[in-house]
Amino acid sequence: MHRTLIDVDALRELGSRARLIDCRAALGDPGHGQRAYDRGHLPGAQHGDLDRDFAAPPGAGGRHPLPDRAALAERFAAWGVNDEDQLVFYDDAGGAFASRGWWLARWCGHEAAAVLDGGLGAWTEPLATIPAAPERGNFSLRAPLTRIAGAADIEADPSAMTLIDARAQRRFDGLEEPIDPVAGHIPGAHCRPFQGNLDAEGRFLPAPRLRERFASLAENPVCYCGSGVTAAHNVLAMRLAGFDEPALYPGSWSEWIGDPKRPVAP
Repeated sequence: MHRTLIDVDALRELGSRARLIDCRAALGDPGHGQRAYDRGHLPGAQHGDLDRDFAAPPGAGGRHPLPDRAALAERFAAWGVNDEDQLVFYDDAGGAFASRGWWLARWCGHEAAAVLDGGLGAWTEPLATIPAAPERGNFSLRAPLTRIAGAADIEADPSAMTLIDARAQRRFDGLEEPIDPVAGHIPGAHCRPFQGNLDAEGRFLPAPRLRERFASLAENPVCYCGSGVTAAHNVLAMRLAGFDEPALYPGSWSEWIGDPKRPVAP
């Protein structure tokens, strides 16, 4: 069973025993993932849409609130996923979006979930263009394997947790904000851009290097980003480093700034 990462060799060995979910997406372009999938995807893969499948409509909970668990479980079943299947999520962005799928599967209680290390670029065989049409699976909701922190938890006692922001340093510093209406970060947070978890080829760094990257932040960590998507990348990286699974703040910055009474830094 693969619980964090899987490489292409292991994926080939699994063959039809793996259920592949194509998570390609582009923030600001809702149709990007479907177009990319239609042009070519790993054989047998289903398209998991960031906005339609992996998030509820934007609103008070931020730009990508968590979807309804029952609806998500229904989606996995419709994709042909069974409770005993190995789920594999991939994208072409270093796992930025695939990690969200991985985290959501764990949130549904599915332990056999992994991100394809290196993503689509690691796959050297021909791609498929015909959508897979699997029989319905028996995927069911089980107890979550994840931890969640909400805005109220952070407001109540921010000193009781270590906030880790996955956004780029310039966004964290408030020097630029291309997406949200307010720049900056949650006071007391530490910046660990998710891209720093990867090597030059877009694969996750070895565990010792990831452990060094997060060693000072392992005390009750809570990961967040702009909307709870790339924060899951840091959750995965900390799992790979050998730390206990951090909590995820799903609403993240886009929810936090929705209440003008909440403090903002710098």
